[in-house]
Amino acid sequence: MKRLLSMLCALLAAIGLPACDYVNVRDLQPGVSTSTEVRDRFGPPQHEWPNDDGSVTWEYSRQPEGAECYMITIGTDNILRTLDQVINEQSFARVERGMTGKEVSRLLGKPASSQYFDLKKETVWDWLIERGTTLQDPTYFTVSFNTEGRVVGTGRYTKPRP
Repeated sequence: MKRLLSMLCALLAAIGLPACDYVNVRDLQPGVSTSTEVRDRFGPPQHEWPNDDGSVTWEYSRQPEGAECYMITIGTDNILRTLDQVINEQSFARVERGMTGKEVSRLLGKPASSQYFDLKKETVWDWLIERGTTLQDPTYFTVSFNTEGRVVGTGRYTKPRP
């Protein structure tokens, strides 16, 4: 039964539905689960971030439709070290003026979208942080970059439903 549920979750994840993330996260244990178990549950990472200590952090972004991005760190022994959902207030607070796009991506994962505003000469990346409901519109966190690719500010907006 557990294997059937894992296969169903993998199928849903493959078509872009993060519905099974709760089950996948719950079943993985830092210090116990292996990199193979992580791959079996989440699939191949969308990006691999090497760390100074030889470990690697795998990125599993659920953007643009999901409001999650999991950064999963695997040690040199192929054992899960940490599993963090980084679309949160603590991560947003770590975005600082002057950071590069690569540094921001390392913190928050792949953005939901990117737009260039010619009049301001800025590129704005945004991440869905609240999907919204029938009563509430979706909310986004934004990071603005100047022409040198450096952060000049952050913000939020709510996107009215059509």
